[in-house]
Amino acid sequence: MTGRRRDNGGVSDIRINPSILAADFVNMQAELARIDSADFVHVDVMDNHFVPNLTFGPQMVERIQATSPVPLDVHLMIDEPERWAPTYAEIGAASVTFHLEAAAEPVTLARTLRSIGARAGVAVKPGTAVDGLFDVLDEFDQILVMTVEPGFGGQSFMPETMPKLRALAAHARSVGSGVWLQVDGGIGESTIAQAADAGADTFVAGSAVFGADRPDAAIAALRTRAGQAHRH
Repeated sequence: MTGRRRDNGGVSDIRINPSILAADFVNMQAELARIDSADFVHVDVMDNHFVPNLTFGPQMVERIQATSPVPLDVHLMIDEPERWAPTYAEIGAASVTFHLEAAAEPVTLARTLRSIGARAGVAVKPGTAVDGLFDVLDEFDQILVMTVEPGFGGQSFMPETMPKLRALAAHARSVGSGVWLQVDGGIGESTIAQAADAGADTFVAGSAVFGADRPDAAIAALRTRAGQAHRH
């Protein structure tokens, strides 16, 4: 399953996924309508245990699913993902990402998500090594390298996470893997090229999109900037 892209400016391998953490929750349907040129909408689910913040549960995500003009990219920052992740796939999320640090059997969970029909993603915090993913790369459809500590929006991009993104990208190329490499945290026009140059092709952006007067123009600008760096 892929995102629905209205106008990608010719950049076919770049995905921009606005994060609703930066949206106006009171006017969620209208906010979602403002990003209909995005590839996915990024939905952060937090349980106040794995991270010190609390956001949405399955019922809210199901309502977002019903009103969103683009598919859902659900990011689970929760304990016990084996218990909860399949629920998000069952309610129709196109992509469900859980944290490597929280999963007891990440490959088994990824296979479960795929069997339900969702893309399976695994996320790593800034301090988590990625070497252990090399041998199981194709068990996942997406690997999310957090470029901030998970839990809150509006944080500054951490350039020290780029070496492991480069390592993932180099290994994926060497084995011919089609896994998507996503970054989340502090992504905007001033940082997206750095992440794209390191190998990312899927970008979560919050205030850079929802904080813009014209979110569609912001999405297009981010896509173009990332595409130029990615091709380089």
